[in-house]
Amino acid sequence: MTTYDSIGTTYSHTRRPDPRIAAQIHAALGDAATVINVGAGTGSYEPPQTVLAVEPSSVMIAQRPTGSARALQASAESIPLPDDSADAVMALLTVHHWTDLEAGIAELLRIARRRVVIFTWDQTIQRSFWLADEYLPDVAAFNDTRAVPIDRLTALLGGARVETVPIPHDCTDGFGAAFWRRPEAYLDPQVRAGMSMFAQTGEEVLRPGLARLSDDLSSGLWHERHADLLNRETLDIGYRLVIADL
Repeated sequence: MTTYDSIGTTYSHTRRPDPRIAAQIHAALGDAATVINVGAGTGSYEPPQTVLAVEPSSVMIAQRPTGSARALQASAESIPLPDDSADAVMALLTVHHWTDLEAGIAELLRIARRRVVIFTWDQTIQRSFWLADEYLPDVAAFNDTRAVPIDRLTALLGGARVETVPIPHDCTDGFGAAFWRRPEAYLDPQVRAGMSMFAQTGEEVLRPGLARLSDDLSSGLWHERHADLLNRETLDIGYRLVIADL
């Protein structure tokens, strides 16, 4: 059973594409006439020119909207497609789940004719995010074990440019650090259920830190401590686009 067969059941409700992030991803794809989405999940951020989605989890495939591109149930490490199958291939917030990163990147390079676009995060930056730093160090430690260093990705791709993806304060996509200015969201079990870093760490481990966060929100301490965030429109929390031209 894949990871998202067990933790992805509410994904389509809590992980709605953010239009500002979508615009940056679509710009990174350039003028590609055909796109394959690898590790596609429920189809977030797929542009109209998407011709195929590759996703190992049947639970995620079942949540893809009507009219989405055809989905192929397969893993990134072994994609049953011919070489040069599409102009561009994208892989969004997925590489940290792969069991064999080298094999997966090799497959992206094999099936893409012109460009590979990967959306990921820089753990050296995200390590200092207030949630991990102050409340949930075990989650940060878990992410340390699975995050893919940006320089490793660029090396495997044979060179790439890296773009910062600023996260808006009202981001509609509920990934890990999306609620940087809305801390109360992390107290919602349904919100947490759509984030693999929480679902895979376990509620028992999370409970003490979440209790402290709840107390600090009630007392106003969190708002005092993070007053500098309250008027920010966007924040660099380490999310990155890695773009390789072939």
